[in-house]
Amino acid sequence: MLLVLLLLPMCWAVEVKRPRGVSLTNHHFYDESKPFTCLDGSASVPFDQVNDDYCDCKDGSDEPGTAACPNGSFHCTNTGYKPLYISSRWVNDGVCDCCDGTDEYNSGIVCENTCKEKGRKERETLQQMAEVTREGFRLKKILIEDWKKAREEKQKKLIELQAGKKSLEDQVELLRTLKEEAEKPEKEAKDQHRKLWEEQLAASKAQREQELATSAFQELDDDMDGAVSVAELQTHPELDTDGDGALSEGEAQTLLGGDTQTDAASFSDRIWAAIRDKYRSEVLPTDPPSPSAPDLTEPKEEQPPVPSQPAEEEDDEEEEETEEEEEGEEGEEEDSQVQGEQPKETPPPVVPPQTASPTEEDKMPPYDEQTQAFINAAQKARNKFEEAERSLKDVEESIRNLEQEISFDFGPNGEFAYLYSQCYELTTNEYVYRLCPFKLVSQKPKLGGSPTSLGTWGSWAGPDHDKFSAMKYEQGTGCWQGPNRSTTVRLLCGKETVVTSTTEPSRCEYLMELMTPAACPEPPPELPAEGNHDEL
Repeated sequence: MLLVLLLLPMCWAVEVKRPRGVSLTNHHFYDESKPFTCLDGSASVPFDQVNDDYCDCKDGSDEPGTAACPNGSFHCTNTGYKPLYISSRWVNDGVCDCCDGTDEYNSGIVCENTCKEKGRKERETLQQMAEVTREGFRLKKILIEDWKKAREEKQKKLIELQAGKKSLEDQVELLRTLKEEAEKPEKEAKDQHRKLWEEQLAASKAQREQELATSAFQELDDDMDGAVSVAELQTHPELDTDGDGALSEGEAQTLLGGDTQTDAASFSDRIWAAIRDKYRSEVLPTDPPSPSAPDLTEPKEEQPPVPSQPAEEEDDEEEEETEEEEEGEEGEEEDSQVQGEQPKETPPPVVPPQTASPTEEDKMPPYDEQTQAFINAAQKARNKFEEAERSLKDVEESIRNLEQEISFDFGPNGEFAYLYSQCYELTTNEYVYRLCPFKLVSQKPKLGGSPTSLGTWGSWAGPDHDKFSAMKYEQGTGCWQGPNRSTTVRLLCGKETVVTSTTEPSRCEYLMELMTPAACPEPPPELPAEGNHDEL
């Protein structure tokens, strides 16, 4: 196009006579020496009816220079600029549509001929584009050479990694064997340690249960005859089994296994397990004991009531008074006993089992020195194995990435390869668009928020004759009640790599333009400078 425009001034002197509004390419259809045949072949008219301001042909070809045919076309010669076809309806409408003003020959409007100025600007623009193309193509050749070198280096690196992978695999298998050998004595020692601890825990639990059962038996044995009878068991209605709030004689006897009474041994072996969850001690304290309170399983030492002291002796007896306050509840209980009656030894209260946090006794004790040594040795072997395994996985990941990059289609000569590890952004009033070539496209609200996928790499999407002029990114985030988002990226020639625009021509279908030297075609040979050629 640049060549044609530069040569136009040389052709201006050649003028072919033809009717107004007829292009040079169509002038042979308009021979004034014979009738005119409509270009669509619909009719023939005398030549003097061409441009007579009356539409004779259906296609309007007999009125190329008037507005008579609404479907006709007027050709603007626009000498010095680009020729142009306009609708016949615009002829003599008072608006200058042709830069040479030939469309307003009979409207009374004087149109300035701006074709030469437009041609000059057009040539400047084309020259600038030619310069961009030349510089972009120069950079493109550098990109091609860079990829050739990088590809060779990556292939060498791939061969090294593949060789190193075999060595790492052997090392991992050796360390796996050593780890498994070290874990065997570790497991045996830990299992033995746990077994001993669980046995001790079970023995301690059984002992506690025995103490609770003994304490409950003593409390139930009101007459202290060494046996718990049906009547004595009936004093605890909370053991009711039919839900009527009272423990009947039959229910009590059933709990005693059908017997009328049971001794301490049978109570511990058979009866206690059946009633322990419901059983409530008769002497449970009204307030929960504080952490500093004595162990409930230890019987309290009986304290006689302490008489009140005279006022003058209070200062000398502060310590005894403190002890009296601490034992106040027990003192009140003793005061309520009948004078002269021998108090019965109060059995310890039986507290029902409750879910509590593990005590020190429930925690497994530290490992002995030998077991800990086995654990340390096994852990050291595990660390070495895991480190080698991580190294192997890293190498495998590097191999996969290199194989993918080396085999990727980066254009006819690999000119687009430099885009593979890059990302480019375009900020608009509302969004920040991000393009990572061969990977993904996304948008994120400018004022903050999560990014939305506009598609991941699909394929080259240019036409058959120019496959590498567009990219397609598919399967982005789904639109509300619509398809998944997708993006077409058009590649334009430029000296720099930059995203120039992003639009949404259709719902959920985006169009992005990326300027890159890799898209620059080889420019035509430069024209010789003026003055260095023969005149035509």
